[in-house]
Amino acid sequence: MKKCSNPDHPHCTFWVMPGESACAGGHAQAAAPSSYELLSKLRGARADAPAAARAPVPFKEINHAHLHISGFDPRAAGGRQTLKMELRGMPAACAPHISMQLQSDLIPHGAARQEFVRATRGDWRPVFVEFSSRGKEHGQYQIQVEVLSQAEGKAAQKWVCTFVILVPRRDATLTEIHQIFLSTHKNVRVMADDASIARVSASAGAGFDLDVAARNAGIAHVDLTAPQGKIDMGFTTIAWDEELMEIDVPGASRAHPHPSRAACLVNAAPEAGAQRQIRLFALDECALGRFELVDPEADILLSHFGADGQDNNGLTRRLSGRHALIRRGNNGFEIEDVSRYGLLLDGVWPGKHKPTPLRLGMRIELSASIKGIVVLGVSAILPHGVILHRLDQGARAECFYLLAPDRHPGYPLPAFAAAPNAAALPLLFHHDGGFWHLDQLTGKETALSPAAPLDKLSRIAKHNRFAAEPYPESWIIHTGMGEPHSTVAPAALSTA
Repeated sequence: MKKCSNPDHPHCTFWVMPGESACAGGHAQAAAPSSYELLSKLRGARADAPAAARAPVPFKEINHAHLHISGFDPRAAGGRQTLKMELRGMPAACAPHISMQLQSDLIPHGAARQEFVRATRGDWRPVFVEFSSRGKEHGQYQIQVEVLSQAEGKAAQKWVCTFVILVPRRDATLTEIHQIFLSTHKNVRVMADDASIARVSASAGAGFDLDVAARNAGIAHVDLTAPQGKIDMGFTTIAWDEELMEIDVPGASRAHPHPSRAACLVNAAPEAGAQRQIRLFALDECALGRFELVDPEADILLSHFGADGQDNNGLTRRLSGRHALIRRGNNGFEIEDVSRYGLLLDGVWPGKHKPTPLRLGMRIELSASIKGIVVLGVSAILPHGVILHRLDQGARAECFYLLAPDRHPGYPLPAFAAAPNAAALPLLFHHDGGFWHLDQLTGKETALSPAAPLDKLSRIAKHNRFAAEPYPESWIIHTGMGEPHSTVAPAALSTA
């Protein structure tokens, strides 16, 4: 049954039964075409239409470069999440491999590096980024993204964007979470499939971009007009788009070939009888704590070294997971005791949660209750970092280079006092997202990466190699917090 279709009576509201030649008001009706005629007409229209007209129209047409981010669940168990990131709208002339650098307090060691690969049909393979909000205060955390294309024979191109991840309170309701999210992004996707119902209520001119989804006969409802500000949503995960803004890359691109905020220089000379690790960290705040193979709580992982070498059990268990913090304060680098076992600075306990400035030659003992578990010495204090050496039986095993992130030592080169063991080390700094070596004679700067020819650099041993992880000799597992570092077994670290 249909309404009257007489063109001379456009306001007629009478219904016309199938097969009737006139409506109840006596208005003549055009003969209805047969189903065969309708089908033939439809097929002809589709054949004559151009390909672009037949293509389905997406929900939101975006012709410029952007990231599509999906899979965000603010209430994920344990705060562990995996974001799916898809690159869309990129220029056809960009490189087939595009690197992406992410920086955030939610990412292990503060940074992560991913790579997009273009498929044969032109789209980009998605990447997955893992992070964790465990132990973080509730609030909004930024994730800064840099996308770099370096096509052979062409100028480098760089795009940037920043998006916000919400870490909710433990007692936050789903309504409160989505209300905060909507106020930040105003871009939510809602769709309806399989005889389900999708409904959006919003006042005119609210500025929201909504796409509502309900599947398997469910109901998706968004109410943005309630006086109490209530937003009722039936979502498990959230997806949104972030526009990529292209920025100029002055001259030759200085982008670091291997961005990292934690790495290691390994002296693997067989004739040396030892595998000496120079562990590099570029963090605003570096945590020292107990060595753990699974989900360590600290950045610098410390073990007790005895007569038989490294022992990750025994006295090592008397160190806290987060024993002390080293950060750059207003008066230089400082250390703070945050443990349950305490620490001694030159034989004196400074008190818990009382930052103390580091000074050259300072002796740091972890812990205060049992002496000799781990003993460190401040062997150099630089304008852009500090060097720590072990003073116990682990002295031949490792030392630590703590650098201020993205800080160049400057010119002229700084003169600084250092112990003999630190003076023999190369001058390193962290800049443009990665670690660099600075030749103090020529001023040449060399980016450190697994492919860098370290044997040609001054003050770096011939058999050294660069590792992208701070503990390449161990198998550190971050369940849900980052990709595991997989190399040889921990026993490979020798004190001989």
